Amino acid sequence: MTRINTNVASIIAQNRLSRNTNDLQVRLERLSTGLRINRGKDDPAGLIASEILRSEKRAIGQAIDNSQRAINVISTAEGALNETSSLLLDLRALIVATANDGALTAEEVDANRLEIDSLIASIDRIANTTSFGSLKLLNGSLDYNLSSVQPSQVNAATVFSTRVPEGGTKNVEIQVLASAQTAQISAAGATTAAATIELAGNLGTEIIAFASGATIAEVAASINASRESTGVSATASSNGALYLNSQQFGSAQFVQVRALSGTFINAATFTTGGSPARDDGQDVQALVNGQLADSTGTRVDIRSSNLDARIFLDTAFAQQTTSSTSFQVTGGGSLFQLGPEVTPQAQVSVALGSVGSSNLGNAVVGFLDSIRSGGSNEVKSGNFVAAQNILGQAINQVSTLRGRLGSLQKNQIQTNINSQQVALENVSASESVIRDADIATEVSALTRSQILFQSTQSTLQISNTLPQAVLGLLG
Repeated sequence: MTRINTNVASIIAQNRLSRNTNDLQVRLERLSTGLRINRGKDDPAGLIASEILRSEKRAIGQAIDNSQRAINVISTAEGALNETSSLLLDLRALIVATANDGALTAEEVDANRLEIDSLIASIDRIANTTSFGSLKLLNGSLDYNLSSVQPSQVNAATVFSTRVPEGGTKNVEIQVLASAQTAQISAAGATTAAATIELAGNLGTEIIAFASGATIAEVAASINASRESTGVSATASSNGALYLNSQQFGSAQFVQVRALSGTFINAATFTTGGSPARDDGQDVQALVNGQLADSTGTRVDIRSSNLDARIFLDTAFAQQTTSSTSFQVTGGGSLFQLGPEVTPQAQVSVALGSVGSSNLGNAVVGFLDSIRSGGSNEVKSGNFVAAQNILGQAINQVSTLRGRLGSLQKNQIQTNINSQQVALENVSASESVIRDADIATEVSALTRSQILFQSTQSTLQISNTLPQAVLGLLG
Protein backbone atom coordinates (compact mmCIF):
# COMPACT_ATOMS: atom_id res chain seq x y z
CA MET A 1 0.00 0.00 0.00
CA THR A 2 1.61 3.24 -1.16
CA ARG A 3 -1.28 5.72 -0.70
CA ILE A 4 -1.31 8.16 2.21
CA ASN A 5 -4.45 10.29 1.60
CA THR A 6 -6.85 7.45 2.34
CA ASN A 7 -6.00 4.86 4.98
CA VAL A 8 -8.51 2.15 4.06
CA ALA A 9 -7.24 -0.25 6.72
CA SER A 10 -7.78 2.37 9.41
CA ILE A 11 -11.31 3.06 8.18
CA ILE A 12 -12.12 -0.65 8.35
CA ALA A 13 -10.64 -0.90 11.84
CA GLN A 14 -12.58 2.18 13.01
CA ASN A 15 -15.84 0.73 11.71
CA ARG A 16 -15.27 -2.56 13.49
CA LEU A 17 -14.21 -0.74 16.64
CA SER A 18 -17.47 1.25 16.62
CA ARG A 19 -19.52 -1.92 16.22
CA ASN A 20 -17.59 -3.76 18.91
CA THR A 21 -17.95 -0.78 21.24
CA ASN A 22 -21.75 -0.72 20.73
CA ASP A 23 -21.96 -4.48 21.29
CA LEU A 24 -19.86 -4.17 24.47
CA GLN A 25 -22.18 -1.41 25.74
CA VAL A 26 -25.24 -3.58 25.04
CA ARG A 27 -23.75 -6.49 27.01
CA LEU A 28 -22.81 -4.23 29.90
CA GLU A 29 -26.30 -2.69 29.94
CA ARG A 30 -28.05 -6.06 29.93
CA LEU A 31 -25.87 -7.38 32.73
CA SER A 32 -26.39 -4.17 34.72
CA THR A 33 -30.21 -4.18 34.38
CA GLY A 34 -30.84 -7.91 34.06
CA LEU A 35 -33.08 -7.17 31.05
CA ARG A 36 -32.62 -8.25 27.47
CA ILE A 37 -35.00 -5.52 26.27
CA ASN A 38 -34.26 -2.08 27.72
CA ARG A 39 -35.64 0.02 24.86
CA GLY A 40 -37.68 -0.49 21.74
CA LYS A 41 -34.72 -0.93 19.40
CA ASP A 42 -33.49 -3.94 21.36
CA ASP A 43 -36.44 -6.04 20.09
CA PRO A 44 -39.48 -4.11 18.79
CA ALA A 45 -41.76 -7.15 18.47
CA GLY A 46 -40.59 -8.56 21.80
CA LEU A 47 -41.21 -5.21 23.49
CA ILE A 48 -44.83 -5.16 22.31
CA ALA A 49 -45.42 -8.72 23.51
CA SER A 50 -43.72 -8.16 26.85
CA GLU A 51 -45.64 -4.91 27.53
CA ILE A 52 -48.93 -6.75 26.96
CA LEU A 53 -47.82 -9.46 29.37
CA ARG A 54 -46.65 -6.83 31.85
CA SER A 55 -50.06 -5.17 31.76
CA GLU A 56 -51.76 -8.51 32.32
CA LYS A 57 -49.37 -9.37 35.14
CA ARG A 58 -50.05 -6.07 36.88
CA ALA A 59 -53.83 -6.54 36.58
CA ILE A 60 -53.60 -10.10 37.95
CA GLY A 61 -51.52 -8.87 40.87
CA GLN A 62 -54.11 -6.22 41.65
CA ALA A 63 -56.89 -8.80 41.40
CA ILE A 64 -55.09 -10.90 44.02
CA ASP A 65 -54.75 -7.83 46.25
CA ASN A 66 -58.46 -7.06 45.76
CA SER A 67 -59.35 -10.61 46.74
CA GLN A 68 -57.21 -10.44 49.87
CA ARG A 69 -58.91 -7.19 50.86
CA ALA A 70 -62.33 -8.72 50.19
CA ILE A 71 -61.43 -11.55 52.57
CA ASN A 72 -60.47 -8.98 55.21
CA VAL A 73 -63.83 -7.22 54.82
CA ILE A 74 -65.79 -10.48 55.01
CA SER A 75 -63.77 -11.70 58.00
CA THR A 76 -64.55 -8.46 59.84
CA ALA A 77 -68.26 -8.82 59.15
CA GLU A 78 -68.26 -12.52 60.03
CA GLY A 79 -66.52 -11.84 63.34
CA ALA A 80 -69.23 -9.35 64.29
CA LEU A 81 -71.95 -11.76 63.18
CA ASN A 82 -70.40 -14.45 65.37
CA GLU A 83 -70.80 -12.18 68.39
CA THR A 84 -74.38 -11.35 67.34
CA SER A 85 -75.11 -15.06 67.10
CA SER A 86 -73.82 -15.59 70.65
CA LEU A 87 -76.07 -12.79 71.93
CA LEU A 88 -79.09 -14.33 70.19
CA LEU A 89 -78.37 -17.68 71.82
CA ASP A 90 -78.21 -15.94 75.19
CA LEU A 91 -81.56 -14.32 74.43
CA ARG A 92 -83.05 -17.70 73.57
CA ALA A 93 -81.88 -19.09 76.90
CA LEU A 94 -83.36 -16.09 78.75
CA ILE A 95 -86.73 -16.56 77.05
CA VAL A 96 -86.79 -20.21 78.10
CA ALA A 97 -85.70 -19.27 81.64
CA THR A 98 -88.35 -16.56 81.94
CA ALA A 99 -91.04 -18.95 80.71
CA ASN A 100 -90.42 -20.94 83.93
CA ASP A 101 -92.81 -18.54 85.59
CA GLY A 102 -93.82 -20.84 88.43
CA ALA A 103 -90.28 -20.95 89.80
CA LEU A 104 -89.39 -17.26 89.44
CA THR A 105 -90.12 -14.27 91.62
CA ALA A 106 -91.29 -10.99 90.13
CA GLU A 107 -87.85 -9.53 90.81
CA GLU A 108 -86.18 -12.33 88.85
CA VAL A 109 -88.53 -11.82 85.90
CA ASP A 110 -87.71 -8.10 85.92
CA ALA A 111 -84.00 -8.92 86.03
CA ASN A 112 -84.42 -11.19 83.01
CA ARG A 113 -86.31 -8.46 81.15
CA LEU A 114 -83.52 -6.02 81.94
CA GLU A 115 -80.95 -8.44 80.55
CA ILE A 116 -83.07 -9.05 77.45
CA ASP A 117 -83.15 -5.31 76.80
CA SER A 118 -79.39 -5.10 77.34
CA LEU A 119 -78.68 -7.92 74.91
CA ILE A 120 -80.89 -6.37 72.23
CA ALA A 121 -79.10 -3.03 72.74
CA SER A 122 -75.77 -4.83 72.26
CA ILE A 123 -77.01 -6.38 69.01
CA ASP A 124 -77.97 -2.91 67.76
CA ARG A 125 -74.59 -1.51 68.81
CA ILE A 126 -72.75 -4.21 66.85
CA ALA A 127 -74.93 -3.56 63.80
CA ASN A 128 -74.27 0.17 63.90
CA THR A 129 -70.54 0.18 64.72
CA THR A 130 -69.03 -2.73 62.79
CA SER A 131 -66.90 -1.16 60.08
CA PHE A 132 -63.91 -1.70 57.82
CA GLY A 133 -62.12 1.62 57.64
CA SER A 134 -64.98 4.07 57.29
CA LEU A 135 -67.22 1.50 55.58
CA LYS A 136 -70.16 0.41 57.75
CA LEU A 137 -70.76 -3.28 57.18
CA LEU A 138 -73.87 -4.38 59.09
CA ASN A 139 -76.11 -1.33 59.36
CA GLY A 140 -77.89 -2.00 56.05
CA SER A 141 -75.91 0.49 53.94
CA LEU A 142 -74.55 -2.43 51.87
CA ASP A 143 -77.93 -4.09 51.37
CA TYR A 144 -79.72 -4.10 48.02
CA ASN A 145 -82.33 -1.44 47.37
CA LEU A 146 -85.73 -2.92 46.43
CA SER A 147 -88.66 -1.07 44.94
CA SER A 148 -92.25 -1.88 43.93
CA VAL A 149 -92.56 -4.76 46.41
CA GLN A 150 -96.30 -5.39 46.81
CA PRO A 151 -97.08 -6.25 50.49
CA SER A 152 -100.32 -7.98 49.46
CA GLN A 153 -98.27 -10.40 47.35
CA VAL A 154 -94.79 -10.52 48.93
CA ASN A 155 -94.45 -10.49 52.71
CA ALA A 156 -90.66 -10.19 52.67
CA ALA A 157 -87.90 -10.37 50.08
CA THR A 158 -84.17 -10.70 50.68
CA VAL A 159 -81.72 -10.51 47.80
CA PHE A 160 -78.37 -12.05 48.74
CA SER A 161 -76.59 -11.55 45.43
CA THR A 162 -77.43 -10.22 41.98
CA ARG A 163 -75.99 -8.29 39.06
CA VAL A 164 -77.59 -4.89 38.65
CA PRO A 165 -76.80 -3.26 35.29
CA GLU A 166 -74.79 -0.06 35.66
CA GLY A 167 -77.24 2.80 35.86
CA GLY A 168 -80.18 0.38 35.52
CA THR A 169 -82.37 -1.96 37.54
CA LYS A 170 -82.77 -5.71 37.94
CA ASN A 171 -86.33 -6.97 37.55
CA VAL A 172 -87.47 -9.94 39.63
CA GLU A 173 -90.67 -11.58 38.40
CA ILE A 174 -92.50 -14.28 40.36
CA GLN A 175 -95.14 -16.50 38.80
CA VAL A 176 -97.13 -19.05 40.83
CA LEU A 177 -97.55 -22.37 39.02
CA ALA A 178 -99.10 -24.50 41.76
CA SER A 179 -100.86 -23.40 44.91
CA ALA A 180 -99.38 -23.71 48.38
CA GLN A 181 -101.64 -25.77 50.62
CA THR A 182 -102.04 -26.61 54.25
CA ALA A 183 -102.64 -30.19 55.28
CA GLN A 184 -106.39 -30.65 55.50
CA ILE A 185 -108.85 -33.32 56.60
CA SER A 186 -112.54 -32.59 56.18
CA ALA A 187 -115.68 -34.43 57.24
CA ALA A 188 -119.37 -33.72 57.21
CA GLY A 189 -122.03 -34.82 59.70
CA ALA A 190 -123.09 -34.28 63.28
CA THR A 191 -121.46 -36.13 66.17
CA THR A 192 -124.04 -37.97 68.19
CA ALA A 193 -121.97 -40.58 70.00
CA ALA A 194 -119.17 -40.14 72.51
CA ALA A 195 -115.77 -40.48 70.87
CA THR A 196 -112.07 -40.20 71.70
CA ILE A 197 -109.53 -39.35 69.02
CA GLU A 198 -105.80 -39.03 68.68
CA LEU A 199 -105.00 -35.81 66.84
CA ALA A 200 -101.47 -35.30 65.52
CA GLY A 201 -99.79 -32.37 63.80
CA ASN A 202 -96.34 -30.91 63.39
CA LEU A 203 -96.16 -29.66 66.97
CA GLY A 204 -97.30 -32.82 68.70
CA THR A 205 -100.10 -35.24 69.52
CA GLU A 206 -103.13 -34.83 71.78
CA ILE A 207 -105.87 -37.20 72.94
CA ILE A 208 -109.24 -35.42 72.78
CA ALA A 209 -112.54 -36.82 74.03
CA PHE A 210 -115.98 -35.63 72.92
CA ALA A 211 -119.23 -36.07 74.79
CA SER A 212 -122.24 -37.68 73.19
CA GLY A 213 -124.24 -35.18 71.15
CA ALA A 214 -121.40 -32.69 70.68
CA THR A 215 -121.99 -30.41 67.72
CA ILE A 216 -119.48 -29.66 64.97
CA ALA A 217 -118.88 -26.21 66.47
CA GLU A 218 -118.15 -27.76 69.88
CA VAL A 219 -115.76 -30.27 68.30
CA ALA A 220 -113.94 -27.43 66.53
CA ALA A 221 -113.68 -25.47 69.77
CA SER A 222 -112.17 -28.48 71.60
CA ILE A 223 -109.61 -29.04 68.84
CA ASN A 224 -108.67 -25.34 68.73
CA ALA A 225 -108.07 -25.38 72.46
CA SER A 226 -105.14 -27.73 71.77
CA ARG A 227 -103.76 -26.13 68.60
CA GLU A 228 -100.71 -24.70 70.39
CA SER A 229 -99.80 -28.29 71.22
CA THR A 230 -100.65 -29.93 67.90
CA GLY A 231 -100.29 -27.24 65.26
CA VAL A 232 -103.78 -28.16 63.99
CA SER A 233 -106.73 -25.78 63.87
CA ALA A 234 -110.37 -26.60 63.23
CA THR A 235 -113.15 -24.72 61.44
CA ALA A 236 -116.86 -25.53 61.51
CA SER A 237 -118.55 -24.47 58.29
CA SER A 238 -122.11 -23.27 58.01
CA ASN A 239 -123.09 -26.43 56.10
CA GLY A 240 -122.09 -28.68 59.00
CA ALA A 241 -118.65 -29.73 57.76
CA LEU A 242 -115.51 -29.83 59.92
CA TYR A 243 -112.14 -28.83 58.48
CA LEU A 244 -108.90 -29.71 60.23
CA ASN A 245 -105.94 -27.74 58.88
CA SER A 246 -102.28 -27.44 59.71
CA GLN A 247 -101.44 -23.90 60.79
CA GLN A 248 -98.60 -23.63 58.29
CA PHE A 249 -98.27 -24.31 54.57
CA GLY A 250 -96.00 -26.81 52.91
CA SER A 251 -95.12 -30.44 52.40
CA ALA A 252 -93.54 -30.65 55.85
CA GLN A 253 -96.97 -30.05 57.46
CA PHE A 254 -99.44 -32.83 58.23
CA VAL A 255 -102.71 -33.56 60.00
CA GLN A 256 -103.54 -37.03 61.25
CA VAL A 257 -106.68 -38.25 63.06
CA ARG A 258 -107.22 -41.68 64.56
CA ALA A 259 -110.36 -42.74 66.41
CA LEU A 260 -109.52 -44.51 69.69
CA SER A 261 -113.11 -45.19 70.71
CA GLY A 262 -116.56 -44.40 69.46
CA THR A 263 -117.37 -42.96 66.06
CA PHE A 264 -115.99 -39.54 65.21
CA ILE A 265 -118.09 -37.37 62.82
CA ASN A 266 -120.23 -40.40 61.83
CA ALA A 267 -117.76 -41.24 59.07
CA ALA A 268 -116.32 -44.63 58.28
CA THR A 269 -112.93 -43.04 57.94
CA PHE A 270 -112.87 -42.21 61.65
CA THR A 271 -114.24 -45.44 63.12
CA THR A 272 -112.45 -47.20 65.94
CA GLY A 273 -109.76 -49.59 64.77
CA GLY A 274 -109.60 -48.08 61.30
CA SER A 275 -106.48 -46.66 59.67
CA PRO A 276 -105.59 -43.10 60.66
CA ALA A 277 -106.82 -40.39 58.32
CA ARG A 278 -103.86 -38.28 57.21
CA ASP A 279 -103.12 -35.46 54.82
CA ASP A 280 -99.92 -33.57 54.00
CA GLY A 281 -99.53 -30.01 52.87
CA GLN A 282 -98.06 -28.80 49.62
CA ASP A 283 -95.29 -26.33 48.84
CA VAL A 284 -95.94 -23.52 46.42
CA GLN A 285 -94.43 -23.99 42.96
CA ALA A 286 -93.20 -20.80 41.38
CA LEU A 287 -91.00 -19.45 38.64
CA VAL A 288 -88.61 -16.63 39.44
CA ASN A 289 -87.38 -14.89 36.30
CA GLY A 290 -88.38 -17.98 34.36
CA GLN A 291 -86.45 -20.42 36.56
CA LEU A 292 -88.19 -22.98 38.78
CA ALA A 293 -87.46 -21.98 42.37
CA ASP A 294 -86.91 -24.19 45.41
CA SER A 295 -89.95 -23.97 47.65
CA THR A 296 -90.74 -24.54 51.31
CA GLY A 297 -94.31 -23.69 52.20
CA THR A 298 -94.89 -20.17 50.88
CA ARG A 299 -91.15 -19.40 50.76
CA VAL A 300 -89.30 -19.57 47.46
CA ASP A 301 -85.53 -19.59 47.01
CA ILE A 302 -83.76 -18.84 43.76
CA ARG A 303 -80.03 -19.48 43.33
CA SER A 304 -78.36 -18.68 40.03
CA SER A 305 -75.35 -16.75 38.79
CA ASN A 306 -77.58 -13.72 38.19
CA LEU A 307 -79.84 -13.86 41.24
CA ASP A 308 -79.69 -15.36 44.72
CA ALA A 309 -82.77 -14.45 46.72
CA ARG A 310 -85.28 -15.65 49.33
CA ILE A 311 -88.88 -14.50 48.99
CA PHE A 312 -91.77 -15.04 51.40
CA LEU A 313 -95.04 -14.95 49.47
CA ASP A 314 -98.29 -13.78 51.00
CA THR A 315 -100.40 -16.84 51.81
CA ALA A 316 -103.38 -15.66 49.74
CA PHE A 317 -101.15 -14.87 46.76
CA ALA A 318 -99.35 -18.24 47.08
CA GLN A 319 -102.70 -20.01 46.65
CA GLN A 320 -103.56 -18.23 43.40
CA THR A 321 -102.33 -20.31 40.49
CA THR A 322 -101.12 -18.41 37.40
CA SER A 323 -100.83 -15.24 39.50
CA SER A 324 -97.67 -13.15 39.15
CA THR A 325 -95.93 -10.17 40.69
CA SER A 326 -92.61 -8.40 40.32
CA PHE A 327 -90.26 -5.98 42.03
CA GLN A 328 -87.01 -4.29 41.12
CA VAL A 329 -83.49 -4.20 42.52
CA THR A 330 -82.37 -0.63 41.93
CA GLY A 331 -78.84 -0.82 43.31
CA GLY A 332 -76.89 -1.33 46.50
CA GLY A 333 -74.98 -4.38 47.59
CA SER A 334 -71.24 -4.79 47.99
CA LEU A 335 -69.29 -5.33 44.77
CA PHE A 336 -65.92 -7.12 44.83
CA GLN A 337 -63.66 -6.97 41.75
CA LEU A 338 -61.86 -10.32 41.81
CA GLY A 339 -60.58 -10.70 38.26
CA PRO A 340 -58.03 -8.81 36.15
CA GLU A 341 -60.72 -7.65 33.72
CA VAL A 342 -63.53 -5.28 34.76
CA THR A 343 -66.41 -7.44 33.57
CA PRO A 344 -69.48 -8.90 35.33
CA GLN A 345 -67.90 -12.37 35.16
CA ALA A 346 -64.90 -11.10 37.15
CA GLN A 347 -67.03 -9.53 39.87
CA VAL A 348 -68.96 -10.80 42.86
CA SER A 349 -71.81 -8.81 44.36
CA VAL A 350 -73.21 -9.68 47.76
CA ALA A 351 -75.63 -8.05 50.18
CA LEU A 352 -74.65 -7.23 53.75
CA GLY A 353 -78.01 -6.45 55.26
CA SER A 354 -78.73 -4.85 58.60
CA VAL A 355 -78.60 -7.14 61.62
CA GLY A 356 -80.20 -4.58 63.91
CA SER A 357 -83.09 -5.68 66.09
CA SER A 358 -85.64 -4.00 63.83
CA ASN A 359 -84.51 -6.19 60.91
CA LEU A 360 -83.97 -9.57 62.58
CA GLY A 361 -87.15 -11.61 62.20
CA ASN A 362 -89.77 -10.95 59.56
CA ALA A 363 -93.26 -9.58 59.05
CA VAL A 364 -94.79 -13.04 59.54
CA VAL A 365 -93.45 -13.90 63.03
CA GLY A 366 -92.44 -10.40 64.14
CA PHE A 367 -89.15 -8.60 64.69
CA LEU A 368 -86.60 -8.86 67.46
CA ASP A 369 -87.14 -5.33 68.80
CA SER A 370 -90.75 -6.28 69.66
CA ILE A 371 -89.60 -8.52 72.55
CA ARG A 372 -87.86 -5.71 74.44
CA SER A 373 -89.70 -4.01 77.31
CA GLY A 374 -92.72 -2.16 75.96
CA GLY A 375 -92.74 -4.15 72.74
CA SER A 376 -95.72 -6.01 71.39
CA ASN A 377 -94.09 -9.37 72.17
CA GLU A 378 -92.36 -8.60 75.45
CA VAL A 379 -92.10 -11.57 77.79
CA LYS A 380 -93.81 -9.73 80.65
CA SER A 381 -97.07 -10.22 78.75
CA GLY A 382 -96.41 -13.96 78.43
CA ASN A 383 -95.56 -13.92 74.72
CA PHE A 384 -93.04 -16.72 75.14
CA VAL A 385 -94.03 -18.70 72.04
CA ALA A 386 -93.99 -15.59 69.84
CA ALA A 387 -90.64 -14.50 71.27
CA GLN A 388 -89.23 -17.98 70.70
CA ASN A 389 -90.40 -17.96 67.06
CA ILE A 390 -88.86 -14.53 66.49
CA LEU A 391 -85.55 -15.65 67.97
CA GLY A 392 -85.60 -18.81 65.88
CA GLN A 393 -86.03 -16.73 62.74
CA ALA A 394 -83.34 -14.25 63.84
CA ILE A 395 -80.85 -17.01 64.62
CA ASN A 396 -81.57 -18.58 61.24
CA GLN A 397 -81.04 -15.24 59.48
CA VAL A 398 -77.68 -14.58 61.12
CA SER A 399 -76.44 -18.15 60.66
CA THR A 400 -77.54 -18.10 57.01
CA LEU A 401 -75.69 -14.84 56.42
CA ARG A 402 -72.58 -16.22 58.12
CA GLY A 403 -72.78 -19.39 56.04
CA ARG A 404 -73.16 -17.42 52.81
CA LEU A 405 -70.21 -15.17 53.66
CA GLY A 406 -68.15 -18.23 54.56
CA SER A 407 -69.09 -19.90 51.29
CA LEU A 408 -68.21 -16.73 49.38
CA GLN A 409 -64.83 -16.56 51.07
CA LYS A 410 -63.97 -20.25 50.71
CA ASN A 411 -65.53 -21.24 47.41
CA GLN A 412 -65.20 -18.07 45.37
CA ILE A 413 -62.63 -15.64 46.72
CA GLN A 414 -60.04 -18.11 48.00
CA THR A 415 -60.28 -20.28 44.90
CA ASN A 416 -60.01 -17.13 42.81
CA ILE A 417 -56.78 -16.22 44.64
CA ASN A 418 -55.40 -19.69 43.96
CA SER A 419 -56.23 -19.57 40.25
CA GLN A 420 -54.94 -16.00 39.85
CA GLN A 421 -51.68 -16.92 41.54
CA VAL A 422 -51.19 -19.76 39.03
CA ALA A 423 -52.00 -17.32 36.20
CA LEU A 424 -49.53 -14.81 37.63
CA GLU A 425 -46.80 -17.46 37.71
CA ASN A 426 -47.34 -18.42 34.08
CA VAL A 427 -47.65 -14.87 32.77
CA SER A 428 -44.52 -13.85 34.71
CA ALA A 429 -42.63 -16.80 33.24
CA SER A 430 -43.75 -15.89 29.73
CA GLU A 431 -42.79 -12.24 30.19
CA SER A 432 -39.43 -13.26 31.65
CA VAL A 433 -38.58 -15.40 28.62
CA ILE A 434 -39.11 -12.41 26.35
CA ARG A 435 -37.70 -9.56 28.40
CA ASP A 436 -35.19 -10.86 30.94
CA ALA A 437 -31.55 -11.34 30.07
CA ASP A 438 -29.94 -14.78 30.12
CA ILE A 439 -26.98 -14.00 32.37
CA ALA A 440 -24.89 -16.97 31.22
CA THR A 441 -25.36 -16.01 27.57
CA GLU A 442 -24.65 -12.34 28.25
CA VAL A 443 -21.48 -13.08 30.24
CA SER A 444 -20.22 -15.21 27.37
CA ALA A 445 -21.09 -12.46 24.88
CA LEU A 446 -19.41 -9.85 27.12
CA THR A 447 -16.18 -11.83 27.13
CA ARG A 448 -16.26 -12.04 23.33
CA SER A 449 -17.02 -8.31 23.06
CA GLN A 450 -14.16 -7.41 25.39
CA ILE A 451 -11.67 -9.48 23.38
CA LEU A 452 -12.91 -8.07 20.06
CA PHE A 453 -12.82 -4.52 21.46
CA GLN A 454 -9.23 -4.91 22.62
CA SER A 455 -8.07 -6.60 19.42
CA THR A 456 -9.77 -3.94 17.30
CA GLN A 457 -7.98 -1.22 19.26
CA SER A 458 -4.67 -2.95 18.55
CA THR A 459 -5.56 -3.37 14.89
CA LEU A 460 -6.47 0.30 14.58
CA GLN A 461 -3.15 1.27 16.09
CA ILE A 462 -1.30 -0.91 13.56
CA SER A 463 -3.36 0.39 10.61
CA ASN A 464 -2.55 3.95 11.59
CA THR A 465 1.21 3.23 11.27
CA LEU A 466 0.98 1.73 7.76
CA PRO A 467 1.24 5.07 5.82
CA GLN A 468 4.58 5.69 7.46
CA ALA A 469 6.03 2.96 5.24
CA VAL A 470 5.86 5.44 2.34
CA LEU A 471 8.71 7.37 3.90
CA GLY A 472 11.04 4.50 2.98
CA LEU A 473 10.43 5.21 -0.70
CA LEU A 474 11.67 8.77 -0.29
CA GLY A 475 15.04 7.35 0.80
